[in-house]
Amino acid sequence: MLNKPRRILKNSKILCFILFTSFLIPIPSFNTNEAKAGLEFQWDANPNYKKLKWFQTNGDKIVRNKLFFFLRPFDRKADLLKINIKIPKTFKSTLKEEKITLCQVKIGGFDSRTKCIKNIPADFEINEENTSLDIFPYSPIAANKDSYAVVFKIFNPRKSGLYQFHSYGQYIEDNPVSSYLGSWTIVID
Repeated sequence: MLNKPRRILKNSKILCFILFTSFLIPIPSFNTNEAKAGLEFQWDANPNYKKLKWFQTNGDKIVRNKLFFFLRPFDRKADLLKINIKIPKTFKSTLKEEKITLCQVKIGGFDSRTKCIKNIPADFEINEENTSLDIFPYSPIAANKDSYAVVFKIFNPRKSGLYQFHSYGQYIEDNPVSSYLGSWTIVID
């Protein structure tokens, strides 16, 4: 008679153990829709770093993409004579001057698309290593309430990762020295 209560007690402990461990072990979810967070984190944030807004039509590897690098009204303090964009060395994509444009842009949102409103005529110069782009607009980019964008029509690089583009601008009132405008951090999956 004494053995029967022990067996029930022994079985109930095993049953309790199985039930409680099933709550503690995470069950993997097979959700194919991934949420992409727009969060940027820097370990040693530089107080002089300025994050600029950007948009891309496709963030996958080796895919045709259209990158919009925005220069909003509060990103510029005066009329711009020249824009310089430093391209990361690891961004292995073929840049061609005929595939780069400067335009007045309407930045899209929830119910509208990002699109160029008016092209701004400009000269583009890319150095031999594809690490620097100089943009010389025919007339200075005014410091008004309009947003402007430098648009790249490219194929994304083979390697996924974060690519940081830095921009510098030469203002009318400044010396012939360019000053820092900000940086764009592009994500390729």
